[in-house]
Amino acid sequence: MTTAFLRRRRIAAAFAAAFLSAGLAGVSLAQQPAPEPIRLAMIEGLSGPFANAGEAVFRNLHWAVERVNQRGGVKLPGGARKLELVRMDSKGNAEEALSVLRGALDQRIGYVLQGNSSAVAAALIDALNKHNEREPSRRALFLNYSAVEPALTNERCSFWHFRFDAHADMRLAALMDVLKDDRGVQKAYLIGQDYSFGQYVVKQARTMIEARRPDVQIVGEELHPMGRVKDFLPYATKIRASGAQAVVTGNWGNDLTLLVKAVRDLGVPVKFYTFYGNALGVPATLGEAGVGSVLAVAEWHPNLGNAPSDALVAAFRKRYPDPKDDYLHARMQAMIELLAQAMERAKSADPVAVARAMEGLELDAAPLGGVHAGWMRADDHQFQQPLVVSQMDKLGAPGVKHDVEGSGYGFRTVRRFDAKQVEASHTCRMKRPD
Repeated sequence: MTTAFLRRRRIAAAFAAAFLSAGLAGVSLAQQPAPEPIRLAMIEGLSGPFANAGEAVFRNLHWAVERVNQRGGVKLPGGARKLELVRMDSKGNAEEALSVLRGALDQRIGYVLQGNSSAVAAALIDALNKHNEREPSRRALFLNYSAVEPALTNERCSFWHFRFDAHADMRLAALMDVLKDDRGVQKAYLIGQDYSFGQYVVKQARTMIEARRPDVQIVGEELHPMGRVKDFLPYATKIRASGAQAVVTGNWGNDLTLLVKAVRDLGVPVKFYTFYGNALGVPATLGEAGVGSVLAVAEWHPNLGNAPSDALVAAFRKRYPDPKDDYLHARMQAMIELLAQAMERAKSADPVAVARAMEGLELDAAPLGGVHAGWMRADDHQFQQPLVVSQMDKLGAPGVKHDVEGSGYGFRTVRRFDAKQVEASHTCRMKRPD
């Protein structure tokens, strides 16, 4: 063999090896798995007396996660990562919630979502405080969408806890500002579930009414077992006997639905000033009797009357067309969006980095079509947002373009409060990690 021939063979072999290597690299790249999703553990009552409320929350959060994923996921330096919502059933009690929390932490899930029950939220916050101090390499954040006991962002505040709902004092202040102007109310009845949140609302409602309307007589003050009362007729009978023109309650889920049904069945002409009277069967239960008599307070409602709001409602109802699944809340959508935005700001999915990025972060509502606004106050991790008091009316009445749960009844705006109007002072003295 000539030297030239050997040289040509070596060159050919080198080219072949290069092409083979490139081909194998291409196969390797094609076979590389997608980046692991960022898992979010929703710990909520998905069975038991409040299962309908838990499932309604799941639909909201699932839809929010879907929308983030449809635009490619959370954009991070190592590549975009999808979100994954993991359902965990707490059965509505704190002991079970703590058990499933341990399971989530054992799976190294860094984000815990819960809200239906302030008592459960308090237990989760305490458990995460201890876990995060004991296991700094497996820290997790708690994102709260509905547990509104004020202490959770005041004396019991935690670096690991972020609340996305207006707390009870903020909600109640908005409701009581509306009641203050209702001169038809001379007597009020206060009733709530017998746990920390329900007790607080009853106590604080008295304080606020006495301050705003000292002429209003409190003619009843009642606490009942949470999730265990099947017949509210005895409570409705007391309300009728009291002569009250208004009932103030923080009840939610079936405890609210059954209460208003019992009062309706007795034909008692009272107004309900509620935190949650705009969904989960209450409008359908009340029917015509609820028109003009049920008020609710929330960060948003479907009849705010602008195009972006209408578009958000239409998109949700397209995703969940069954009327019984109609339960949309802007704060839950905002929570997932702000979480994704904090991760992108931190350039990391590490819970500590994300927590620091979320502090002071203002919501970019563009992914929601411009619906909603707010920012996460760094001092106490209480999300600051507008509040709206609305009143039940017939579908098609002025200001009622959308009904609730296919009931033929919806809610119209009575008064809207800007975030600054309902911003409350705090007593948080937050301990931050080094």
